[in-house]
Amino acid sequence: MATLAQSFSADSTNVAVLIPHKPDVLAVSYQQLHSHIGAFQEKLARLGIKHGDAVSIALPNSYEFIVSFLAASWQRGIAAPLNPAYKQDEFEFYIDDLKSAVALVPKGSFEQNGPAVRAARKYNAAIAECYWDGREVVLDVKELGKLQGREYQRLEQAQPEDTALVLHTSGTTGRPKAVPLSHRNLTTTMRNIQDTYKLGPEDRTYLVMPLFHVHGLLAAFLAPLSSGGSVIVPPKFSASQFWTDFIAHKANWYTAVPTIHQILLKSPLPNPIPKIRFIRSCSSPLSPKTFQDLETTFNAPVLEAYAMTEAAHQMTSNPLPPGKRQPGSVGLGQGVEVKILDQDGNEVPQGQEAEICVRGQNVTKGYLNNPSANASSFTKDGFFRTGDQGKKDPDGYVIITGRIKELINKGGEKISPIELDNTLLHHPKVGEAVCFAIPDPGHYGEDIGAAVVPKPNEKVSEAEIKAFVAEKLAKFKIPKKVWIVSQIPKTATGKIQRRKVSEAMLKKDEPRAKL
Repeated sequence: MATLAQSFSADSTNVAVLIPHKPDVLAVSYQQLHSHIGAFQEKLARLGIKHGDAVSIALPNSYEFIVSFLAASWQRGIAAPLNPAYKQDEFEFYIDDLKSAVALVPKGSFEQNGPAVRAARKYNAAIAECYWDGREVVLDVKELGKLQGREYQRLEQAQPEDTALVLHTSGTTGRPKAVPLSHRNLTTTMRNIQDTYKLGPEDRTYLVMPLFHVHGLLAAFLAPLSSGGSVIVPPKFSASQFWTDFIAHKANWYTAVPTIHQILLKSPLPNPIPKIRFIRSCSSPLSPKTFQDLETTFNAPVLEAYAMTEAAHQMTSNPLPPGKRQPGSVGLGQGVEVKILDQDGNEVPQGQEAEICVRGQNVTKGYLNNPSANASSFTKDGFFRTGDQGKKDPDGYVIITGRIKELINKGGEKISPIELDNTLLHHPKVGEAVCFAIPDPGHYGEDIGAAVVPKPNEKVSEAEIKAFVAEKLAKFKIPKKVWIVSQIPKTATGKIQRRKVSEAMLKKDEPRAKL
């Protein structure tokens, strides 16, 4: 299994994909899925798509996303999923960065002259609406752009080292970096996830993460398909619809970011609670309190994992029972070598903190057109530097202590914002909390800021928060400033970027300009 085309059965009559919320539920077998992907691959070939062409996919979670993504990779193209909610400037950056040959957009986008259409036109990419018409996934070409005059291409057969997918990092340290992932990278991660959670044909997951994100695409979609299981794909996450669909369509597991777990815990619960084989959490740190609340409420093992785009998603995970699940840890390496290395690339003694580094066939060979990032991101032995600080406990479980560039350096004291988050979340009135560095030029260089969202119908003051932390942690860890807010800024995938939260909070304090 080294290409996506070889990764799941072509002749199984089992359900592969189930799309709710249509006039009739769309249930697609593996046989049908293969047929639809093959037909769409032919359409791309007739359009002129060939080896190495980037196909920008600006579609929501849908059957047309699934088919177009897989068909582009089968044709040896580069699938480039994009958040359909981007603004024009954002679409322009990504379409230009990959020199996309075509942009796939939802039905009606061309007539509406949507932002993806305008961006594609600016960079002369072909524009095609893509939708399911009840029989097939339609490719309705509206403008040929740079593909004007290109001849029909022959049907290709992907190779293991072909780039199947390009995603960009979140850009927490500047310009987003383009991460190319090969068929071998993706199928390795799919196999690792399948092995970690013992996924099989009897398993069915409910997809709540966006497919333009590596978490949703790999853990919630491709890995289940490679195991012969099935995936329920709603158009987006809806807390009010989640349990209705989960129960009606007989799902038995799901994977999500902590934000979504917290929303589900606050939402009306089904009665009885369905039988859930396991709940997976990834992409942001899961507080021990949320871990315990999930296990108690849903009577299912919660397995926290650790992943990055550069590793085609999963690197470590807590194991299924009877293996030990350790709250506060992201578990053990899963088909991936994990070492804690110092700045010189030397492994530190077990229990000592340094940078978490990984090596395996799931890891990208390097960023596109970014030699400086490649030089700083890989050791001489080929380990990828994650940028996360952590350690291994006596059993080898990985504990993340902070993002190296997010550690708060208060007068030489290095403070983990994750530790502070977890402390604040134990306050009985606090629903969400994020801690971060704020400038303190006159004293420490950096000090601690915190953004806090009270629980519904609760009120909490800055003084209460500081007093609570003073009871729990050393004095130097008490936040200098606490913002009580109604919501915390998050990315489209529910992730929190501390730098962005810090900027938003500090902006609140800027003096208003006089009229």
